[in-house]
Amino acid sequence: MTAKEEGPGPVAQPPFLDMFFQAVNAFHRTESLKAAIQLDLFTAIGGGAEAEVIARRCNASPRGIRILCNFLVTMGFLEKLKTDGYKLTPDSKTFLDKSSPLYMGGTVEVFLSPANVDGFKDLASVVRKGTTMLEKGGVLAPEHPVWATFARAMTPIVRMPAESLASMLGGDTRASWKVLDVAAGSGLYGIAVAKRYPNSRVVAVDWQNVLPIARENARFDGVADRYSVVPGDAFGVELGNDYDVVLITNFLHHFGPDSIEVFLSRIFRALKPGGRAVFLEVISNEDRVSPPNSVEFSLVMLASTEAGNAYTFSDYQRILERVGYSKVEIFPLPPTPFRVVFAQKKA
Repeated sequence: MTAKEEGPGPVAQPPFLDMFFQAVNAFHRTESLKAAIQLDLFTAIGGGAEAEVIARRCNASPRGIRILCNFLVTMGFLEKLKTDGYKLTPDSKTFLDKSSPLYMGGTVEVFLSPANVDGFKDLASVVRKGTTMLEKGGVLAPEHPVWATFARAMTPIVRMPAESLASMLGGDTRASWKVLDVAAGSGLYGIAVAKRYPNSRVVAVDWQNVLPIARENARFDGVADRYSVVPGDAFGVELGNDYDVVLITNFLHHFGPDSIEVFLSRIFRALKPGGRAVFLEVISNEDRVSPPNSVEFSLVMLASTEAGNAYTFSDYQRILERVGYSKVEIFPLPPTPFRVVFAQKKA
């Protein structure tokens, strides 16, 4: 047999197959991280520990711990020691060890809750219908319990972006502002403004079951005397008026363009002349396929809301200008994936 007649050599696996199997088996990664958090594995490892010790601390089998930890090593959450042990990566120590003030393991309870997961169980039907298959309103149903859980779980990791956003407002720290914080959640965005501007007063709007968390954080941060709450639906409750600043954080993406315009018209009326609407969002680039997190976020909105989306800046700009806002600007909020939009009511 000549060289040309020789049989084929080993066939390299096309990158497509890697991509395909990673997508099909992505739930392995999800459930492994979820299991580790449920076992409190990251806290058990602490500064590093042998598999047998970790197993005792987690009340689990050594075999199970070894296999799970080895997989978490490949995922980048752990490092393997030369002995039969494991240690946390710097990021895992910061965000997944319960002794850290930035612990974010509690968010898994929200992100993997039925309110979020169930919308993806029949995504084909969601795509055919063009909206969520969840019960009326999805996660936006009045007093949905997911938001109280979300507010408490997100409290440790919202502090940094909240403080960054407060610093972007500029102006004299002696400014005497009246601030409205819509869908306040943990309350930390409004609280950060109250702390940076000691003469400001904040009014927080959210569901009745969420506001106790915001008030608790206001007391903790020493601004409770300048922090008041208004329970109810942000689209229907009386907001008041003469606000210098209205904060709208991670809220608008839940709704369709018409509802967003109605809401921003309400905010426009609540602002004093020269006042600013400031909103923080996951915002897609104009190509609508970047950055990747915004594209995935659009899919989440499709599965869990009736009309939500990750909009582009031009989408928001058109709505804001129709309502009557001027000086519409967008800014990044590094190192977060969020962007901040400023829109002013003419003086």
